[in-house]
Amino acid sequence: MDELLEIADLRQRLNQAGYEYYVLDRPTMSDYDYDHLLRRLEELEAAHPEAVTPDSPTQRVGGKPLDSFVQVVHKVPLESLQDVFDFEELAAFDQRVRGVVSPVEYVVEPKVDGLSVALEYRDGLFVRGATRGDGQVGEDVTENLRTIRSIPLRIPDAPAQLIVRGEVFMPKRVFHALNEERERRGEALFANPRNAAAGSLRQLDPRVAASRKLDILLFNVQWAEGVTLNSHLETLKYMGDRGFKVIPHYSCTTMEEVTAHIREIGENRETFQFDIDGAVVKVNDLAQREQLGSTAKFPRWAAAYKYPPEVKEARVLDIAVQVGRTGVLTPKAVLTPVRLAGTTVTNATLHNQDFITEKDIRIGDTVLVRKAGEIIPEVLSVVPEKRPEGTVPYLLPATCPVCGAPVERDEDGAHVRCTGAECPAQLLRNLAHFASRDAMDIEGLGIAVMENLVGAGLVRTPGDLYFLKLEDVAKLDRMGKRSAQNLLDALERSKGQDLSRLIYAFGIRQVGQKAGKLLAARFRTLDALQSATLEELTAVDDIGEITARSVLDWMASPQSRHLIARLREAGVNMTAAEQGGDQRFAGMTFVLTGALEHYTRDQAAALIEERGGKAAGSVSKKTTYVVAGEAAGSKLRKAQELGVPVLTEEEFQALLQ
Repeated sequence: MDELLEIADLRQRLNQAGYEYYVLDRPTMSDYDYDHLLRRLEELEAAHPEAVTPDSPTQRVGGKPLDSFVQVVHKVPLESLQDVFDFEELAAFDQRVRGVVSPVEYVVEPKVDGLSVALEYRDGLFVRGATRGDGQVGEDVTENLRTIRSIPLRIPDAPAQLIVRGEVFMPKRVFHALNEERERRGEALFANPRNAAAGSLRQLDPRVAASRKLDILLFNVQWAEGVTLNSHLETLKYMGDRGFKVIPHYSCTTMEEVTAHIREIGENRETFQFDIDGAVVKVNDLAQREQLGSTAKFPRWAAAYKYPPEVKEARVLDIAVQVGRTGVLTPKAVLTPVRLAGTTVTNATLHNQDFITEKDIRIGDTVLVRKAGEIIPEVLSVVPEKRPEGTVPYLLPATCPVCGAPVERDEDGAHVRCTGAECPAQLLRNLAHFASRDAMDIEGLGIAVMENLVGAGLVRTPGDLYFLKLEDVAKLDRMGKRSAQNLLDALERSKGQDLSRLIYAFGIRQVGQKAGKLLAARFRTLDALQSATLEELTAVDDIGEITARSVLDWMASPQSRHLIARLREAGVNMTAAEQGGDQRFAGMTFVLTGALEHYTRDQAAALIEERGGKAAGSVSKKTTYVVAGEAAGSKLRKAQELGVPVLTEEEFQALLQ
């Protein structure tokens, strides 16, 4: 087959397979076959770049990260809805509608708890997507929306201009998997799927948005040039016929039917793959909508019924303390079973000591429980009249319940944290940090391999990595002798990393890459750093008392001393590299902004630091140079305002050379 014809054929087959998988939820092509065909298409398009089209499945992830989002004025305002909180208010809404138009047919839809967006198509091609913003002006998030597989990049039988509205959401299963991964990496958890979806859609790097596996449900035609549509049900069918994933909906001719469907949606909310925060009731006839019009804030033809949160009593049987992968001690109430929002709840988070103290929650108390955001069970308050005699205020333990190391309170007072360098509860997170690119840079030691090593009992501390045996690693799932040897070779190479990387790899609180470099440069050996006093540590530039005390406490811990001894036994380097060589940027501060063609920001920063300079994150009068790449934004403007010299990438390269 001619390669250009093959490109067209592959594009059609892959787009159809994507529609069946992501919209219809009826896949006809295996993941293996899809990935194989996609790779072939990528190869052909690389050979024939002139044949790449905007609707190709290879274009799902955009190019370079953006510096900021551009504002978009909506052609048709994206109105919000008036809330009603009980069936009496809903009946009043119905009376107002029937006072203007009659007879009335309604459409009831689940109200997806996500982020509202408008998608614009020109001659069938997806050209722009924007957030709702304030309803009049939103932000252009086209590149991120392209990554959502259920959004068609091209639609059939399309008008010259079509604008549709939908709700972007993060499926529940994706949300839970994402939070598990973030916990493993020691990152802050998302509170609920809506926050996760909103944060993902507003990522400046489309590749991050793509990794979040967002989805969308369409619920309105905002504008369809030259197309006559008479009812809301017609608009839903119109979108469905053109490949859009449309919101589930119910047609109702009486308020009894409306009420019944609202109850049905509420009772079955757990069966939806997305979170809901209510049900939407809309007048079906579009001409009647025109008659009803809108207030300054809301359309008069629609209302959003908000489900009241279920609140029930439960007894606190115990308070259990979990140690997260970042070392934070999290208390949870162990409850008598109670049914909430369609599921049986036996545990509720108690957040931290301040939360427990403020509400005076004690073992044996009867408490009021609800599901926050319909996801996470939480304790609202104690029922004081049901408190049994003999209860005592609860305090978190003074030592880690997993490893026995002392715990300490964060500077902001919110969390209590285990200080153990070898705490089993933190092992995966500590390993991931230890092996990361900016720390010991152990190639091939990803999360899956770490889980394998820990699960097999081969690694209980980062120091154990350097005592792994080929025959043991080769027996692990998906490893084999060659992969095992590659890992051992990478571990051997990492032994020679500079002291600054080792200090950072320890994961000492308050000690990042910069502090690791400063400490290594000042003390030169790990022995000297271990012997340093508070005064000596705080004498180092940019090392304050809080950071210094974190270093002292970490070095004094028996677990830390054991880890260091284990690494020393393995032959890991504990000395800083000799300074000297090229120090042309000594005393200079650089700020990088925009996308550079030949370097990532990390690479450019490393080149600056190798030459004795400093890479800062913000522009000030002390900045020596701002290096501006493509789509440079606010930092460039600040540099111009302050009169800081600005370098192009070519000028920066000239300085490097």
